[in-house]
Amino acid sequence: MKNKFLILNIILSLLIIVGDVCYIEIGQLWIKGVTSAGFVLLGAVNLTYLILLKSDKIKFAIIMLIGLVFAMLGDIVLNIHFISGAILFAIGHVFYFLAYCNLFAFKWIDLIYGAIIFIPSVLFITLAPIFDFGGVLMEIVCVVYAIIISCMVGKSISNVVKERNPLTIILLVGSIMFFFSDLMLLLNVFGDLGKITDILCLATYYPAQILLAFSLLNYWNKNNNDLAKKEQLQ
Repeated sequence: MKNKFLILNIILSLLIIVGDVCYIEIGQLWIKGVTSAGFVLLGAVNLTYLILLKSDKIKFAIIMLIGLVFAMLGDIVLNIHFISGAILFAIGHVFYFLAYCNLFAFKWIDLIYGAIIFIPSVLFITLAPIFDFGGVLMEIVCVVYAIIISCMVGKSISNVVKERNPLTIILLVGSIMFFFSDLMLLLNVFGDLGKITDILCLATYYPAQILLAFSLLNYWNKNNNDLAKKEQLQ
């Protein structure tokens, strides 16, 4: 059964990449919306896989799916009202952080990893002369958002340090790509560095979401062998 879901993952991932390319070239909001809905569908498909296996370890997957939904909403709303979109994205990052904490319980050292990222990020946002936020409110929004996403990425790093396995590595790569994508968005919107930052933002954003959604299929836990046995009985 896993092979069938793996094939479905590949098909959906390719469709999302096609949508990504189309949005880069055409730029219609409806294309962005459909493409973003694709990674939510991908997460839902993989959650279904866990449900079919009758796994009692699906809390991580449910929280991740909620995060994907908020990312989709933020992705769409961002083009209509930037601050509202940023808030939705931030909520999505909070859910990703909670999902990562479901894998490994929160420890204060997790914040240290986050601080290593958000301290230079905040300094960059507030001190770099290339940014024009058009007001204090927008700058505060970007700073708060940077802290939230940095804590999410920091937790993914901490999880890899605690236990390196396919799931934690996928989440780490996806989280870092998400962070890079948002950095390119920041440079594109408030730094006015040209088309290249917009392309880099979109070229890394959707692959990041694909990895985060794909992580549900690679759900790693100490009872992984039990899940494999259940699958063989299907």
